[in-house]
Amino acid sequence: MKIAVLKETQPGETRVAASPESIKKFLSLGAEVTVEKGAGESAHFSDAAYSDAGAVMAASVSEVVKGADLILKVQRPEAGELAQYSRGVKLAGLLSPYADPAVLDAYAKAGVDAFSLDLMPRITRAQSMDVLSSQSNLSGYKAVIDASAYFGRAFPMMMTAAGTIPPAKVFVMGAGVAGLQAIATARRLGAIVSATDVRFAAKEQVESLGATFITVDEEAMKNAETSGGYAKEMSEDFIIRQAEFVAAHIKKQDVVITTALIPGRPAPKLVSEEMVRSMAPGSIIVDLATEQGGNVALSQVGEVIDTGGVVILGFTNVAGRLAADASNLYARNLFNFISAFVDKETKSLAIDWEDEIIAGVGLTRDGAVVHPNFINSESKAEKVKTPAPDTQAGGEVEIET
Repeated sequence: MKIAVLKETQPGETRVAASPESIKKFLSLGAEVTVEKGAGESAHFSDAAYSDAGAVMAASVSEVVKGADLILKVQRPEAGELAQYSRGVKLAGLLSPYADPAVLDAYAKAGVDAFSLDLMPRITRAQSMDVLSSQSNLSGYKAVIDASAYFGRAFPMMMTAAGTIPPAKVFVMGAGVAGLQAIATARRLGAIVSATDVRFAAKEQVESLGATFITVDEEAMKNAETSGGYAKEMSEDFIIRQAEFVAAHIKKQDVVITTALIPGRPAPKLVSEEMVRSMAPGSIIVDLATEQGGNVALSQVGEVIDTGGVVILGFTNVAGRLAADASNLYARNLFNFISAFVDKETKSLAIDWEDEIIAGVGLTRDGAVVHPNFINSESKAEKVKTPAPDTQAGGEVEIET
């Protein structure tokens, strides 16, 4: 089995699909690994480290992918790169199919069997392969660190001879993977933390971390939850009352962190312009969903803006701002995924297309689009114009339809 690891070409992408550690693991499976020179530079993995781990280094894309059975990426390849892939090659990465469903036809026409790990099923045996969770954990942590860096005060309560500094008040909207990590990090820094989520099941998790769960009507939330733990669409009356309740709560907060995403759809608007302007000067808002349209009115993709003294952070690829850790975790996720489908005797890929995991992440096979959500993707591209759920926020809010 020949594996190719390519340098990322998307602007601002600092991660890499393999670490020296994962290279060694692939070699232990009997694979040969070729890495493009400079692929790990932004994540502080030197070419020498890859070479010492046993990888072959190559200078160009064409040289790296020549004869490859499997290509590992973080983000999807550009058209020029895809044209250099051999027919029948397997491609694994965060391919973001919802961003542009029509690109799946390009994979099919190129004869590439593409697997998008951001569609990984949330099942027990796939937990170690769950890239959204691993990246979202880092995003939730980094959101709090970024907020503290821009916040002009301390997070913990401090008692000094000159007087007492009160603790910061942090409100986290969305208690999925990113949100729970944000809660835990803010608590470790000494802040008073509250949180909300559309799923009432999140209440116990929020409170277990020492935060307060905020909702206007617990009974209404209980009745609007499916047996699978997802949230049904709430009544108009609840939505109005909840919005008013949250608006009053936000006025009192020093930091607000939003993490809500819905796969394949624009991020829900959680914080209105009026709510933003109600906060005191010096307050911080971190919007982890800007690449999918944003949870916060006025937030801008990749920008830090100041509106009336309230600073809104709209950083993109937040996990990638911790490039070394993000790459290490992503590389482990990839290895766990690939190794589950390697024949131990022949030491070759043995993809079981009937497997629940493969059925969940497989986009194209033998020149055709096979994922049920994207068959006839050209027509679907007219209907789905929203960016893909980003790894930084984790896709933790799902609405049952």
